[in-house]
Amino acid sequence: MTPRDVLKPWALARAVFAAALVWVLTAAPASAVPMQRPDAVLSSADVGRALSGRLAAGQALQYTADLPVGHVVQGSFAGVDASLDLEDADGRHLRRLENPGGGGRDWMWVVPADPVRLVVRARAASTFRLTVTRVLAPAASPVVPVVDPVVPESPRLRALMRHLDRGGSTEPFWRGIRRQGTPLVEPLSATESLVTFLWRGARDNVRLFGGPSGDHAALHRLGESDLWWVSFRMADTARLSYRLAPDVPRIQGTPRDQRRVILATAQRDPFNPRVFPAFPPAPLDAFQGDSVLELPQAPPQPWIRRRPGVQSGVLLHERLTSKVLGNERDVWIYRPAGAAPRALLVWFDAHEYLTKVHVPTIIDNLLADGLIPPVAVVLVGNPSSQARARELPPNAAFTRFLAKEFMPWLQTRGLDLPAPRTVIGGSSYGGLAAAQAGLALPHRFGNVLSLSGSYWWSPDGEPSGWVMRQYAAAPKRDVRFYLDAGQYERSRAGTAGILETNRRLAGVLRDKGYDVTQVEHEAGHDYFHWQGSLGCGLVALLNPARAARGLVACRAEEGASR
Repeated sequence: MTPRDVLKPWALARAVFAAALVWVLTAAPASAVPMQRPDAVLSSADVGRALSGRLAAGQALQYTADLPVGHVVQGSFAGVDASLDLEDADGRHLRRLENPGGGGRDWMWVVPADPVRLVVRARAASTFRLTVTRVLAPAASPVVPVVDPVVPESPRLRALMRHLDRGGSTEPFWRGIRRQGTPLVEPLSATESLVTFLWRGARDNVRLFGGPSGDHAALHRLGESDLWWVSFRMADTARLSYRLAPDVPRIQGTPRDQRRVILATAQRDPFNPRVFPAFPPAPLDAFQGDSVLELPQAPPQPWIRRRPGVQSGVLLHERLTSKVLGNERDVWIYRPAGAAPRALLVWFDAHEYLTKVHVPTIIDNLLADGLIPPVAVVLVGNPSSQARARELPPNAAFTRFLAKEFMPWLQTRGLDLPAPRTVIGGSSYGGLAAAQAGLALPHRFGNVLSLSGSYWWSPDGEPSGWVMRQYAAAPKRDVRFYLDAGQYERSRAGTAGILETNRRLAGVLRDKGYDVTQVEHEAGHDYFHWQGSLGCGLVALLNPARAARGLVACRAEEGASR
């Protein structure tokens, strides 16, 4: 396989985005329906079928939505250089559903009463594939709004309640909120604050997506006013991203379906100007990106932004075909500037770690600070969201792919480093896959860097914690670990939580004699946190002597230990 693009260091800042947005589609599957007309109708008959086509540069194709009003549409879109937008009948933009090369993630939206259309636009000649996977019907019984009797702890809200009881309005309060921004933060002590998330004007309900509860917390309505709120006592070291979802529809489906349907209305906080990730020059609509909160004592993240004068490495994009898995995927290879690699990082979920988190920039800055040796990075993409859910949880086929295809392929590119200097890592399912690789292939991967690893996972029918049982039963491997999890990832509703299962895995590993660094932070399942913790993990694994002296950016919560 030959390289596609070698990017000079001076172009890296622009190239990280350009490379991340490359998504080369293979031939449409047998179920795909090639579109020949300039316009088409998208109806319930198209559910489950892939609508594919090819557009010239600047060309657009619209699908008028002929779908039941009030139903929730779930689907995915992938295009080499094409985007997917939701517009009204007059062409006014409503919502960006997918950016060019966005990775085929699922999206949801509620069919409105007024006509709408899906519009595919190609900024360069591009193939595309659009799939509506499901159309979820509303629940038989509608949501009945109730006046919530919960009394807020917030002094500001209590004062507002008294003002309303005297016949006042919420308008002066909202004028102040527009000036100061949200969330509302009221100090409780030198180390703790009361944080209140606010929404104005919902009809039936509001949910918090990404907050401290980790459970899509419901906001309370303040009397019969237009104000909805929910408050949390939070340590001043907290950092998180979040969205607010007004009027989440009730649907016919499983509890998991109902939980996921929050994505249909989740959007940024309109009173919070801070957006993650950055969208130059600005997001197209309220549904792009997340709002963010950083309390005053949150650890700094010194490596996440480009610095003037720091030399950039070289980024290379390739496609890797797997006979074992029967698919192909994007792979990006980063090589440090001015030095041969003395270590290797293999990292899963490439698209997110080139768009939401800028891994090449993090590595450039860590090298400039002298915190890690020259390291090459291999960012491994997912063929689709469905393939990710199938491949990253432990399975024999993916292990064979890593052993028989992926690592030999890297060897042909001069990236054959000893296991003690090779790190494999990722977040969520990526952390789980990294731990499994360390167990199955310790002669290849001598270090595991896991951010919020999904160690609750087990095959169907088995109790949670499959990977920790395998480590407990197997002879000790020569593998070192860095495990990071958030305080907001605790168990809920009787399910195993990421925080608890990370603690359990750390205990199993220590009992077996493994070298484990286990840290916890006031954060959730969140790229906004992971962009800082990735660098801390690399220093701990590749330069443990420096990590042992302490770094302000890598300060963990009290109780987390090595």
